[in-house]
Amino acid sequence: MCEDAVHPAHKALNRRGLFVTGAAAALTLNSVSFASGAERRGPARKPGSKETRTVRGTLPVGSPDFVYLPVEVPDGVAELRVSYTYQKPPVPAGTQGNALDIGVFDERGTELGGKGFRGWSGGARTEFFLRADDATPGYLPGRIRAGTWNIALGPYTVAPEGLPYEVTITLTYGAPGTTPRPVYPPERAKGRGRAWYRGDCHLHSVYSDGRRTLAEIAALARAAGLDFINSSEHNTHSAHAHWAEHAGDDLLIMLGEEVTTRNGHVLSLGADPGTFIDWRYRARDNRFGRYARKIRDAGGLVVPAHPHATCVGCNWKFGFGEADVVEVWNGTYTPDDEVSLADWDSMLVASVRGGRPWLPAMGNSDAHRDPDRVGGPQTVVLADDLTREAIQEGLRRGRSYIAESSSVELTFSAAGGRGRHAGIGERLAVDRDTPVTVRLDVKGAPGRTVRIVTDQGVLHTSAALPESGTGTVEWRTTPSYAAYVRAEIRHTPTTPGLPGPLCAFTNPIFLGRH
Repeated sequence: MCEDAVHPAHKALNRRGLFVTGAAAALTLNSVSFASGAERRGPARKPGSKETRTVRGTLPVGSPDFVYLPVEVPDGVAELRVSYTYQKPPVPAGTQGNALDIGVFDERGTELGGKGFRGWSGGARTEFFLRADDATPGYLPGRIRAGTWNIALGPYTVAPEGLPYEVTITLTYGAPGTTPRPVYPPERAKGRGRAWYRGDCHLHSVYSDGRRTLAEIAALARAAGLDFINSSEHNTHSAHAHWAEHAGDDLLIMLGEEVTTRNGHVLSLGADPGTFIDWRYRARDNRFGRYARKIRDAGGLVVPAHPHATCVGCNWKFGFGEADVVEVWNGTYTPDDEVSLADWDSMLVASVRGGRPWLPAMGNSDAHRDPDRVGGPQTVVLADDLTREAIQEGLRRGRSYIAESSSVELTFSAAGGRGRHAGIGERLAVDRDTPVTVRLDVKGAPGRTVRIVTDQGVLHTSAALPESGTGTVEWRTTPSYAAYVRAEIRHTPTTPGLPGPLCAFTNPIFLGRH
């Protein structure tokens, strides 16, 4: 093994250039070089031989979102392996400590939205490798071609004294190997025709920062009574080619990504296999619309995730003009979900008063590891069949409700005016003063309370449902009094004066003519 001394030029964040990649600012360090032309013809090129370089430096407070470490890769490399460490000094309460993400781009470059992306693990791993025939989860297998590769460092948060890091790159020489042809899951499962299908579209595995294998997630999805799921790893599509063996007649597996920017996360839901959506931009860069269109062009839905989450970079800052659906309920119901629900309801009010299209809601588990519960919550969609296209159409049109588990079943409708009726996500087109009866049938919600919510707020609250969990709630109104109605099923309040956590809720039914 040939190992260079640490490059002294990197000790104090030596800059080759600070530039803008079409969006977020990025810093490029001095290049790391391996064998010279003469050395390439010597013993270092023997199959199985290795060369290693180590780089150290310190990123200061205020570092750009991405720091690129160029690596000059020679011919004849069979494997690229990278490991890294960084210091995590103690910080005062309320001060952000150090967190450093990592990924890699190949010789095709780091251009925003370009073809050079080869993998990302964020802060979930301390090392990774790539070969033609295999790669660390989160990374894409393929030949290690000669040229300038870039290790991408993402200083997520930096402590006041800076972020000292060390990156070690090892090249192994030899024959390149063969890259397997990807096989993707089918876009159709054996459905029940037009029916209600249950799904969880926000899940993480070992292919990003989750701890579960794909097989474990598929098994848990089936146990939770789900009919469909969506692959949504952080900033990588590397899992797409590994889901096929876990799909079946009973489980539709759609493919996507959780695009994890510094200004919020968005799900690419049910995009074409192999679709990669870049994440290296902020709201101020005015680039989100371009990538939202790329999701749609690939057949996917644009779904802002946990818009009011409190983690660094999780709060949604891009607005909802490009969204197809919004994830209102994320995992265990918490106060930030309550804020998301209220914000979504305000958007419904604005849409009906302004005569604008409305934005449907959904819920997902965002499960990463035990004890996170796959299918908790889940979105129940009325679809013409169990196919990617039909499920997406049901979500897009808001023909859905969200439940904490498969034990909860809802039927929600509105009727009035010569036998007319409408269901979730539909419009009951009757005159302003026509009497309307709203009916909710509930199963699997023992002791829960039903609330009927309109554009004026909560206008009806039921008594607690019986211990059987089954009950019916009816309420009468007119379109002049309620422009829309939706239902919430709530647990017993844990804090006096505040509503209890959600058990389930529906998308709205709209009342009145356009």
